[in-house]
Amino acid sequence: MRVVKDAEERRNEILDVAERLFCAKGFDHTSTNDILKEIGIARGTLYYHFKSKEDILDGMIERLTNQMVKKASVIALDESIPVLERLTRTMLSLSIDNELGDMIMEQVHRPQNALMHQKLEAMLLGPVNKLITKIAEDGIRQGIMQTDYPAEAVEMIMTYSYSAFDSMVSYQKEERDKKIKGFVYHAERIFGMEPGSLMDAMIPIFEK
Repeated sequence: MRVVKDAEERRNEILDVAERLFCAKGFDHTSTNDILKEIGIARGTLYYHFKSKEDILDGMIERLTNQMVKKASVIALDESIPVLERLTRTMLSLSIDNELGDMIMEQVHRPQNALMHQKLEAMLLGPVNKLITKIAEDGIRQGIMQTDYPAEAVEMIMTYSYSAFDSMVSYQKEERDKKIKGFVYHAERIFGMEPGSLMDAMIPIFEK
């Protein structure tokens, strides 16, 4: 008997199976035929939702970033958590330290996938900047930060961080430590904070 599922359910089923196969076999060694066989659907059904294997990966990235932002929002908007602790926990919640995350990051860092990398940054930067701006505004109200332009300060810092620390693993320890200290030093000044006040909040993020 043919099982009919609604579009969203079918789309998520395809993504679930693709994630499992991509992680087990690797993106390059998984074909759309493998996905079709695993789910038991016609090729036309797959192409209704995704035009190619790369399109499936795009869908996986979009779903993952939405989940990450939703998780981070719970922390960022919880005013019962101290401002700097909230900053640390929000950023840590955005890490993708698992097999799926490793597979996605391997793909988006390939030179031929530069557009995919840009999409990932765009999907994260907008929502995350809003969350961090909310934390910064709370920090301003509490006298921890001093700036008339919290949103712009966050945009500058986050844009730089995505660019400068995207390939952190390639740095030697001395260079890595210097970049981190320099980043925190300038972030404190952009936010008008006391020297050294942001270090304890930022170090756990970089260690992760």
